[in-house]
Amino acid sequence: MYLSKHAGDGGARWALDGHYLPDSFTLGSLLGVPDGDARGLLESLPLEEAAIGQVLPPVEPAHEVWASGVTYLISRDARMSESREADIYDQVYDAERPELFLKSAGWRVIGHEGEVRIREDSHWNVPEPELVLVINSRMEIVGYTAGNDVSSRDIEGENSLYLPQAKIYDGCCSLGPGIVISEPDPIRDLPIRLRIQRDGEVVFEGEISTSRMKRSFEELVNHLGKELSFPNGAFLMTGTGIVPGDDFTLVPGDRTEISVGELTLANSVSQ
Repeated sequence: MYLSKHAGDGGARWALDGHYLPDSFTLGSLLGVPDGDARGLLESLPLEEAAIGQVLPPVEPAHEVWASGVTYLISRDARMSESREADIYDQVYDAERPELFLKSAGWRVIGHEGEVRIREDSHWNVPEPELVLVINSRMEIVGYTAGNDVSSRDIEGENSLYLPQAKIYDGCCSLGPGIVISEPDPIRDLPIRLRIQRDGEVVFEGEISTSRMKRSFEELVNHLGKELSFPNGAFLMTGTGIVPGDDFTLVPGDRTEISVGELTLANSVSQ
């Protein structure tokens, strides 16, 4: 099952497997029921005409997007290389408590074929391709989407307390193009790929599998839900295992393509 959100004359509408759902359907309502009832709810809804409107980010304004850090070994090594406080990344990689932070409010998320941004006050910026878990109000995993956690490596590397400025700003978070409804097991070994094009030429390519993650999905979700409630559900980025070399930075005009399983999320880069 595949959910997508589209622009229409009467406003945004959700679609299931390429056909519009009733106007009254919201993602928040789906994520408000137990995981075992989600498929039944979708199957009970009548499908309407084919969805042909522009694809929008697969979130609603009330949703929050959270992110996980240092969940792959290569991510730990990259953070240690860029940082003046390298030991903290080594410590959090092995710690019981994971690194979790709020990445974006739903209304700020960029969608497929939209423009992500790099900060004007940063000179070292990278895309971070990630599997993004879609979580219901009971902190159950109901599916996934693809995500781009755009980050300013020089700002975070200067001081770890600058992480919010390195990670959270207008245009820093992209999700899409839609949501694959899935149990957790089929997504524990999904390929993640990143390709960056500049002036029509590929300047970086990389690939990894979600099976290389240090932490389990359940571990990350359980820590996120320890003292937080999400009545409308939430999105959780699970960290990146693809890091361009230290000599690479995004520039305006670049195009990023992130594939997670069967999904491909493409964005242009601006400043």
